[in-house]
Amino acid sequence: MNIELSVIIPVYNEEQGLAALFARLYQALDALQLPYEIIFVNDGSRDRSAALLREQFRRRPDVTRVILFNGNFGQHMAIMAGFERVRGRRIVTLDADLQNPPEEIGKLVAKMDEGYDYVGSIRRMRRDTAFRRYASKAMNLVRERITHIQMTDQGCMLRAYSRDIVDAINGCREISTYIPALAYTFAQRPVEIEVAHEERAAGESKYSLYKLIRLNFDLVTAFSLVPLQMYSLAGMLISLLSILFVGYLAVRRLLVGPEAEGVFTLFGIVFFLLGIALFGIGLLGEYVGRISQQVRQRPRYLIQAVLEQRPGDAAPLPNAEAARGDLP
Repeated sequence: MNIELSVIIPVYNEEQGLAALFARLYQALDALQLPYEIIFVNDGSRDRSAALLREQFRRRPDVTRVILFNGNFGQHMAIMAGFERVRGRRIVTLDADLQNPPEEIGKLVAKMDEGYDYVGSIRRMRRDTAFRRYASKAMNLVRERITHIQMTDQGCMLRAYSRDIVDAINGCREISTYIPALAYTFAQRPVEIEVAHEERAAGESKYSLYKLIRLNFDLVTAFSLVPLQMYSLAGMLISLLSILFVGYLAVRRLLVGPEAEGVFTLFGIVFFLLGIALFGIGLLGEYVGRISQQVRQRPRYLIQAVLEQRPGDAAPLPNAEAARGDLP
């Protein structure tokens, strides 16, 4: 049977909300009357999430597949593991926390029926804190100015991809992969639609402020050299100003004689230049770190087991493949 829709859901410590997710998700997908599959990727959860996923696989082995990581490799690596195993013609990603209602998947599928190959989403009436909303807007603005990738709401996981785009993403050899941005660059007809947003059903957000900043650093350094170019231009400008300032001090020394009153001003200028230099060293470190990760070519993730029902199986059995998750 040809599968029309694949839904990929990363799971990390979502024990409290999985029952509600199962109840709504399968009902919403059954209502679409399309051949579908759901791929849950357990990203090294420390609670009972893996056990609940196993139970759900036994209940609905016909449409459920479960990938169990042997550690925590991050949300994007969980999605990549799903991408590399999807069977559907269209692929939807969804968070497990029910902030994006599963009932909204039908809107994305309908939009793809109009000929779009990538459907992003914009959360309508976000139910996050004011801090997260404003921080998200600020990061969106910086990312768009630097990379020219236009995503109104880059933090919304509910997105739909054509199989061609997923195959292109799978072909990338990057260690740090920012999936929505890659999809946008590969898409011929991208579009964004508004979707509903609800409060988290249970648990707490896995993205701290540090992780959000870290994610945007990865995005910017992966898709643009603008930060390095800006630093180079700033260095040349500061060097020119420094030469002019030294010339001014030399002329003043000849005309006025030795002075001690300007020492603290000089200290201030030196500290400013040192700050610029340290910032540049950190920026260079970001790019060098990405190169170091790339050349090592370590596995991006490791899989403990894959639970799936293969054609001809009488009962659901774990496919205990010693999966590597190596770079393509």
